[in-house]
Amino acid sequence: MILPDYWLTRPSVNFDETTQTAFDELLNTTINASECPTIEFTLPYPKWQFLCYLVDHHSIAMHGSGDPNIALFEPRQSNDLNEFGNQKAIYAASDGLWAMFFAIVDRERVGSITNGCIRLADESGTLHGPYYIFSISQSALPTQPWRTGTVYLLPRSTFITQSPMAFGSSQVHIAQLASFVPVQPLAKVTVTPDDFPFLAQIRGHDDSRLQEYATALQTGGAWPD
Repeated sequence: MILPDYWLTRPSVNFDETTQTAFDELLNTTINASECPTIEFTLPYPKWQFLCYLVDHHSIAMHGSGDPNIALFEPRQSNDLNEFGNQKAIYAASDGLWAMFFAIVDRERVGSITNGCIRLADESGTLHGPYYIFSISQSALPTQPWRTGTVYLLPRSTFITQSPMAFGSSQVHIAQLASFVPVQPLAKVTVTPDDFPFLAQIRGHDDSRLQEYATALQTGGAWPD
């Protein structure tokens, strides 16, 4: 099934052996240094590639935040239109770019956000994507409510994955994870708005019509005007 054009595709990238080795060495040397160290990223690659590689190749979940000093994540009640996202839990992403969005959007300056990260499984089970949608309150968009944030690397062992959803002849796999027990982060990465490759593609929406946007995302409908 073809997705509407408001879904964004992750920029294409191939990690050669040199890149993979550099990413693995940086992770391994950092997490063994102290409790939740900041990864000093000086490699000649975009940070989003590093984060996406880690979550794709290691047992890691990611959580984006404006708070750089979280020593322990504890479950708390969420407020979401989706049942899975409306539990008392710690929420994280199985995608580095999605976590970056939560890190760089200043939630105190935004009424609401609408966002998602999915992969599509076709009838043969082959996964396509990932695909993204990023939107904030239309009234806030002109003010560019961005901030420097933090992406936390969390051990994935206690997290469960949101169940796939039917989408035409395909299955939608949502990159949302939840843990119902406290989680201590392994490490963290500082990210800026300029690190986020989709900054110019963040959309605006009407805060009073959130259910309409949610329905469009779930059904493949057009973006509400």
